[in-house]
Amino acid sequence: MSATIKFGTSGWRAIIADEFTFGNVRRAVAAIADHVLSRNPKPTLLIGHDTRFLSDEFSLTAAGILSQRGVGVLLCDSAAPTPTIAYEIRRRKLDGAINFTASHNPAQYHGLKFSGPDGGPALPEVTKDIEARAAKLAEPERAETPANLERVSVREQYLKRLGELIHFDSIRKANLRIVYDALHGCGSGYLDRALSDHDIPSHTIRANRDVLFDGTGPDVVESNLAPLLRALREQEANVGLATDGDADRFGILDADGTWFQPNHILALVYDYLLETRGWAPSKGKALPAARSVATSHLMDAVARSYGTTVYQTPVGFKYIGQLIEQDKIALGGEESAGLTIRGHVPEKDGILAGLLVAEMIAARRATLAEQLRDLFRRVGGEFWPMRINLHLPSDVQARTVERLKGEFAEFLGRRVQRADRTDGLKLEFEDGSWVLLRLSGTEPLLRVYTEAATQDASRKLGEQTRAWIFGAAAGGTAA
Repeated sequence: MSATIKFGTSGWRAIIADEFTFGNVRRAVAAIADHVLSRNPKPTLLIGHDTRFLSDEFSLTAAGILSQRGVGVLLCDSAAPTPTIAYEIRRRKLDGAINFTASHNPAQYHGLKFSGPDGGPALPEVTKDIEARAAKLAEPERAETPANLERVSVREQYLKRLGELIHFDSIRKANLRIVYDALHGCGSGYLDRALSDHDIPSHTIRANRDVLFDGTGPDVVESNLAPLLRALREQEANVGLATDGDADRFGILDADGTWFQPNHILALVYDYLLETRGWAPSKGKALPAARSVATSHLMDAVARSYGTTVYQTPVGFKYIGQLIEQDKIALGGEESAGLTIRGHVPEKDGILAGLLVAEMIAARRATLAEQLRDLFRRVGGEFWPMRINLHLPSDVQARTVERLKGEFAEFLGRRVQRADRTDGLKLEFEDGSWVLLRLSGTEPLLRVYTEAATQDASRKLGEQTRAWIFGAAAGGTAA
């Protein structure tokens, strides 16, 4: 069955054997080939993949189609993290990469990401061109895998780069006890190897390939990290680190086992880079940060404390990647556990993020909870963001989308200070709290994001918004 090839926030994703079939993969890859050939008559692309079911086979299929259409091909010799592929594009000065991964999605999904020459996720103008080309293509015939296909290792050069970005000596001197959960993804052999290469002992779990991902999926949300919590306690570790299926997202457990939400990690790491690492100059302004519209305003508070600001982007790391590429920011991050820093790839890197957190704990000799309390004190307030994912009936979703087109002077009995339509509808209130409603770009969901000065207030705002969506909230009127 020919499917509509549609790129969401981060690539094209679909259920295996439903829409993600070999025929549709051939069509998508042919469209990518035609796109890169329109820009360079002799392009070369890297092909990578994660540990999912049929990942190897999809990669070989792509190699055949690309070669048949006159595109040079380099094939990763094993499952490789998304940030590693991004780094290799830049190092080899390639025309881009096709990466077969569905990232954190459940096991029944597969996906395809296309990255351009800068190593970052393809921008909308590129993916729209690929979509248009795919829509006009008939399903290509099977193509033989080239006999002379060049397989390359992307591990060593990336690990070398991590050695330049991370202060491993700080982690080693602090005798930090680290547990790492690879969630059966392709971070295995990367984050743990980076530590061992620098004589830092660690304990790794779920490093083997399991295409069903324990039945829970390779997402770094709290509910999936029970094995990491057990290992953390058994090892009496100082921190638990996790990466998702393609290792572009991070998950963090504090020493007491508390799951630390990415929003707080982003602000802490940004503050650490400026304050402890000395990225804030003594004269002039510190470099700004960048965050998506759905990410905590705690990053803004940190920026203000150093006399700088933040760039707000739509959801999608490609927008943050542009700011990294332009050397405008010290750190860019999204609440969905994506982070990168100045001088690194314009792509999410969960391996780098986990190692930076370990370094931060080692250098400051304080737990994450202690550091967060101190940060709240220094910026003069607390920030507690939350997110609700709603699977809505089609009629409710359609009605909600229509209602959100209105003008809002008041929402849920609160006066709206600012309405922001950067991505979805974000309503900011006079007390600094806010709510954002937006459709997911990767899953059939409506996401509700809230932030307030306490967890209870943020939770209440989310519950009231949910009720408003289903038409039952008092005071939920557009004005």
